[in-house]
Amino acid sequence: MSLIVLEGVSLAFGKKELFSGLDLRIGARDRVGLVGVNGSGKSSLMRMLAGQARPDSGAVRPRRALRIGYLPQDIPAEGGTTVLRTVLDSVPGRASVDEELREAEEELARAQAEGADEETMMGAAERLADAHERVAHFEAHYSEHEAHVILAGLGFSDSDHDRDTGELSGGWRMRAHLAALLFQRPELLLLDEPTNHLDLPSVAWFGDFLRRYPHGFVLICHDREFLNEQIDRVVSLEVEGVRVYRGNYEQYRRQRAEEEVVLENQAKNLQREREQAERFITRFRAQANKARAVQSRVKALAKMDEVVTFARREVMRLRFPPCERAGAQVIHVEGLRKAYGDHVVFPSLELRVQRGEKIGIIGKNGAGKTTLLKMLAGELPHDAGTITMGHKVKVGYYAQHHAEALQSGSTVFEEVSAANPRAGATRVRTLLGSFLFHDEDVDKPIDVLSGGERARVALAQILIDPGNVLLMDEPTNHLDLESSEALAEALTTFDGTLVFVSHNRSFIRTLATRIWDVADGRVETYPGTLDEYIDRHRDPQRAASAAEAEPGRGKAGRVEAVEATPKAAAPVTKRRELPKLPVDERPGETREQRRNRKRDEARRRAERTKALGPLQKRVRELEVRIEQLESQQRERNLQLADPALYEDPKQRDALLAEYQRDGVELGELTDAWELAQAELEEAQAGLEG
Repeated sequence: MSLIVLEGVSLAFGKKELFSGLDLRIGARDRVGLVGVNGSGKSSLMRMLAGQARPDSGAVRPRRALRIGYLPQDIPAEGGTTVLRTVLDSVPGRASVDEELREAEEELARAQAEGADEETMMGAAERLADAHERVAHFEAHYSEHEAHVILAGLGFSDSDHDRDTGELSGGWRMRAHLAALLFQRPELLLLDEPTNHLDLPSVAWFGDFLRRYPHGFVLICHDREFLNEQIDRVVSLEVEGVRVYRGNYEQYRRQRAEEEVVLENQAKNLQREREQAERFITRFRAQANKARAVQSRVKALAKMDEVVTFARREVMRLRFPPCERAGAQVIHVEGLRKAYGDHVVFPSLELRVQRGEKIGIIGKNGAGKTTLLKMLAGELPHDAGTITMGHKVKVGYYAQHHAEALQSGSTVFEEVSAANPRAGATRVRTLLGSFLFHDEDVDKPIDVLSGGERARVALAQILIDPGNVLLMDEPTNHLDLESSEALAEALTTFDGTLVFVSHNRSFIRTLATRIWDVADGRVETYPGTLDEYIDRHRDPQRAASAAEAEPGRGKAGRVEAVEATPKAAAPVTKRRELPKLPVDERPGETREQRRNRKRDEARRRAERTKALGPLQKRVRELEVRIEQLESQQRERNLQLADPALYEDPKQRDALLAEYQRDGVELGELTDAWELAQAELEEAQAGLEG
């Protein structure tokens, strides 16, 4: 079943045609990777699928009532609500249901206070019951517990839940928006570079979530490995138009390579046939006995198709010039301390960087990766310790937000020229050409450039004067996949020293010869590749120990369960034991008096049992059922705290439904117990009187 159908869609920006006559169908379980160079129209196509842009011609037809979740690259800064509330209220209709419940509660309370008639009270009670039923539906399908799990997976701590979203940086706003989309579970997810601001642990969690996701999605991503793990279909914006391929990214590349061979062979064969026909015509044109054959060849030649040979997309062509040789030790860090107020990022670091090393820095967001790189670059002061640069070291620094820091009002040429005033115009233009800025493109104002184009300008500023020690913070952000791989390939030939932060596993695997893992104010150094480092840390005992040491987690990384009483359930009040009847004998009492007294006591006991027995039985039965439900709810609460549960959506939904159903029953039974207990106590008081 198709979720969205595109029929004859065309779109152009000015004179540049992005696509024309595009026909495309996206099915209910399709996992689509949208690929193409920056500027080819990927984000524009994504906006059309999201209903936020219209084509110049053709039609975009979504299925009726289709629920779409769209993650753009840029999330506007909007405050006034907390991170957790942003996620919970993102489900359509959730906020209005909560408001209906509040109003229904107020209406019933007002009717009770005013002593309204029975009909008014019944109407208010029915409206309250309906509101509770709608809230129960939302809580069964969109529980707050699941919101906590998603936020934790994307790197938010419990203390972040109450932060105003307006206080968040752009990267954390994107995470909060992504968390809201995952919580909603729309039928079609549209994700434009979702891993741009995620660290490696969050990328891993997000990848697991997507693999279990039961609906379709369209994904733009510059991480080759992430694409390969997630998609089963590629929509590629090629030079010859939009093409569709089955399989993941690697299979798409193989098919494109096979297409190239097939098209080239077809072109060669057709050219050979054309040449043979032309030779026959030339040779036998003047012979009358060959006239019919010549005429046949002429007609065949006129009908021959033109085979369009494989059209290659232009990609960045980077080459780092040879750099001046530095000393054997290029950076030496001793006793380095950095704190922001009471928050100590690094108490005391000891690090060394040797000439020629390529060091990949990994770790969770907020651990201090960017802070460390900024201090090494001299962009951020440190509080104590020393950073010593080696002999003849010249540092080049690419900041994570370097592209956003380009001067508004400048042109591409002016920005790159300013990075190295000694470079001549010819060298600047040649370099910009390798970054896909040709002819009049070099005079484009910075303000009109896309995110990918800005990133290329910022990288060109580095290459115009690279130095012999490069410090790079997330250099692949906003680059398309092929540009990202071109940069990685160029950096493998860089004969200087490279220290870089990246969440792109393919990029790290290509380059890193040493790993720095930043965590808990320390930097663990490992002389090896990313795969070797990961294999070393797969020891289950080490993982269990780390999980036990992590705040808020138990063994094997399991989140500690928090006891939660369902909203409908009131706490059970302390149960009173029934007073026992006195059975002692009285001094001076005759045998006849004792016999009569005991006969009276037996009669009273019989009357008491007859009056109180059913009430006592009712209270005991309610207590047993309440204890059973409370035990079951505690067990379910532990199960809901286990992340492994969310690998099976059916099991998760069934457990949440049971939890909500029994929570409502527990509340009703508690109310019934309190009423039965009150009746029992009233009956006891009457008998005692």
